[in-house]
Amino acid sequence: MSKTARLEVNGQTLEMPTIVGTEQECGIDISSLRSTTGCITLDDGYGNTGSCQSAVTFIDGEKGILRYRGIPIEELAESSTFVETAYLLIYGHLPTLPELQRFSKMLTQYENLHEDMKYHFEGFPTNAHPMAILSAMINASSCYYSDVMERPTRENFDIHAARLLSQVRTIAAFSYRKSRGLPIIYPKPKYRYTANFLHMLFSDVYQDYEPPPEVVRALALIFILHADHEQNCSTSTVRMVASSQANLFASAAAGVCALWGPLHGGANQRVIEMLADIHKSGDDGSRFIAAAKEKNSGKRLMGFGHRVYKNYDPRARILKKASDELFESLKLDDPQLAIAKKLEEAALSDSYFIERKLYPNVDFYSGIIMRALNIPTEMFTVIFAIGRMPGWIAHYKEMLDDPKARIYRPRQIYVGQTINHYVPIDKRTGKAG
Repeated sequence: MSKTARLEVNGQTLEMPTIVGTEQECGIDISSLRSTTGCITLDDGYGNTGSCQSAVTFIDGEKGILRYRGIPIEELAESSTFVETAYLLIYGHLPTLPELQRFSKMLTQYENLHEDMKYHFEGFPTNAHPMAILSAMINASSCYYSDVMERPTRENFDIHAARLLSQVRTIAAFSYRKSRGLPIIYPKPKYRYTANFLHMLFSDVYQDYEPPPEVVRALALIFILHADHEQNCSTSTVRMVASSQANLFASAAAGVCALWGPLHGGANQRVIEMLADIHKSGDDGSRFIAAAKEKNSGKRLMGFGHRVYKNYDPRARILKKASDELFESLKLDDPQLAIAKKLEEAALSDSYFIERKLYPNVDFYSGIIMRALNIPTEMFTVIFAIGRMPGWIAHYKEMLDDPKARIYRPRQIYVGQTINHYVPIDKRTGKAG
């Protein structure tokens, strides 16, 4: 039975229908509020606003639940591959063997960039951030394929999606090589998705880098766990741009820019910077932990706590186990990783952190795993972008398939100056004039 919510505005009562999701989340449909009452809602930062109905990902932050298309993230981390998970997110179901083979074949088919794109990389300074290059080159790539410049249709969407998902790792690897003054390494069909990316990052011109299985698995796990996370800043940006009927590449490039921010995709980079600062100061982590408890110390634990998860981040639990196994397998002896372990132990045992639910989150573990894999810090957010690409594509497709989709156009409450008038320059007396 449908329910309604009632709102009284200036003596006028408005009845608004409620929308209940499949996991019993409840939303109030306010779409007729402005036309009926002349008022809008104000929700700074959209913390209480549902911008869409989506069937891609479900999160319950109170219970620490994350599911892609209904499948618990724990099951996917244990049993799935990144390519299979990408297919699940984009198309809504786990692929059959023929579907997976076709999808994998398309990723191989479209993994190379147009050869002329090499010259675009030369235009960037050597100290350009890889995220800047990634965003620019995703946009530039669309220029080389006439069909990609337009919004995809249901008939050619598969090609657009496969080209973007495959080429994002090629662009990322090329941008890294460019930043280090190293020759470009092309993808090879013999490698699978994650191994191919590592090959392009670390191979020499005369000798291929053969990544150990545990290294490939650890990076693939990071990709899987970052593949989607509901309506976060970058995903909302992709949907915002897509609502104008911009093409898939343009929408994804906008998502990269949103992800670049230190409050979003840059968080795992800040974890490593924190560890470096602690090590540089001669601390083993003990002094930093004590300072983090002091309100006015200015010290803050990066990679702990989460805006959505009020319990343990389920992705962090998975990556903790993976990091323990990886460190044991690689026999790593890194003082910064030792500091990370000390911080982790404190957060999981110290009542100060437990009471405040400041558990290690996915950014903490992904950061230290990528350091263990010798991935440079400036590439951390790029790795995040590669992992998040299936989610962005899935949300783009969701809008493409929605016959009722329309351009996003948020409202505002204007708080500026009331009626004002133009004053000729010779009569202006300053700000007040």
